[in-house]
Amino acid sequence: MENTQPNQGPMPSPFTGILKKGLIAGAALFLASFGSLYAAIHLKPDLFVDYINPIFNSDGSRDVYFYLHPFILSFALAVLWNRFRRFLPGGIFVKGIEFGLMYALVGLIPVMWITYSAIDVDFVMVSTWMLYGFSQATLCGIVFALLDEW
Repeated sequence: MENTQPNQGPMPSPFTGILKKGLIAGAALFLASFGSLYAAIHLKPDLFVDYINPIFNSDGSRDVYFYLHPFILSFALAVLWNRFRRFLPGGIFVKGIEFGLMYALVGLIPVMWITYSAIDVDFVMVSTWMLYGFSQATLCGIVFALLDEW
């Protein structure tokens, strides 16, 4: 029996899509993170007084890790998206919010729980980290859903 399908060439690797989505979402996350950090410091400066603490590295020796975080997170979330996107119904924003909730429930709550129980940080700080992580994952989910539509 002959193959009646036209030859489309070799199938692209799923890692190509993950790389592309990770880079695009990482750039969006980088810009959104710095914009929200700048806004939050100016709108709610008393919240950031707690960061003047020896527990946080402030000598600048590891700043590059901080700046790479949006890309590391977006690549990890792109792998997760690639595996579970078919289970996310609805429009672009609904998919993004549901993706953010999934990440928060599976990844953030356990990590924030152990962080709060083991490190001397207050509940408000850990809560803001939780909200920030949920927002990051939601933004990545929206970007991934948009890229899937195109």
